[in-house]
Amino acid sequence: MSRRMLTMIAGRVLVAAATLLFVSVVVFGATQLLPGDVAQAILGQSATPEAVAGLRQALGLDAPALQRFATWLGGLLTGNAGVSLVSHQPVGNLIWARLSSSLILAGIVTAISVPVALTLGITAAVWRGSAYDRAVGILTIAAVSIPEFLVATLAVLVFAVHLHWLPALSFVPRSATPLEFLRAVAMPVMSLSFVVVTQMVRMTRAAVIEAMKAPYVEMAALKGASPARVVLRHVLPNTVGAIANAVALSLSYLLGGVIIVETIFNYPGIAKLMVDSVSMRDMPVVQACAIVFCAVYLLLVTTADIVAILSNPRLRHA
Repeated sequence: MSRRMLTMIAGRVLVAAATLLFVSVVVFGATQLLPGDVAQAILGQSATPEAVAGLRQALGLDAPALQRFATWLGGLLTGNAGVSLVSHQPVGNLIWARLSSSLILAGIVTAISVPVALTLGITAAVWRGSAYDRAVGILTIAAVSIPEFLVATLAVLVFAVHLHWLPALSFVPRSATPLEFLRAVAMPVMSLSFVVVTQMVRMTRAAVIEAMKAPYVEMAALKGASPARVVLRHVLPNTVGAIANAVALSLSYLLGGVIIVETIFNYPGIAKLMVDSVSMRDMPVVQACAIVFCAVYLLLVTTADIVAILSNPRLRHA
């Protein structure tokens, strides 16, 4: 690995860290601007002003905003995200219990959507202009225009209400068998995969078509290389970076879609925890969940950038 590649990778990591720090400032400031008072919400509307003031002091909500931000950020850096204002449990424990469920859901969606999308995108690019390419293009354009909540709602109407094949709510008890687990998560996985695949197909197709215009691809075809050899030996190795970015950006849609899907299907993931915490004004949990979402997005994008750097032959020998 050349020194230039190491420098570029280190720069990407530093940019991601600086971005996450900036995001933490934005998240903390945005949560402070939300209407309502958590102390008032905990005690109820009949609480006296003295009781509300006392609870605010006990929770540390009366401290200056800068001091509270420094305490919160220091806790995050040391692995202590604070204590929930509602359940009085460590925020880290709450998030980890829900994050594992969301990671399982995201892992299943990734395992299904990435191979399907790459296959459709690459084959559509290879056979561009054909009836197959036009059919894939029409279907992806039509699908990408449908929002996640509509996909999830239609899935409930078709598979739960009319056909009675799948449960409307994704409740997974600890004693669930593998088949029961798959039935419970089938509709959330279907709804998220539908959106992710359509985004990834379009970007993968565009990246492969751009690579196929390169002179070395035309030269390989003129030398008599078969279409399969041209794609496998010349096109795909030079589109690793672009495809990695397509995969990362498409999977980042999970971060927005999972909030809608987990809410509709009542799936016990971190997005559902964040939505519930917002309604209860549990700011430590909301802030920690937002940071987790931002960190996952930055991890995806930074990983794609690093893969693009490592796969660039000009940088490898610079």
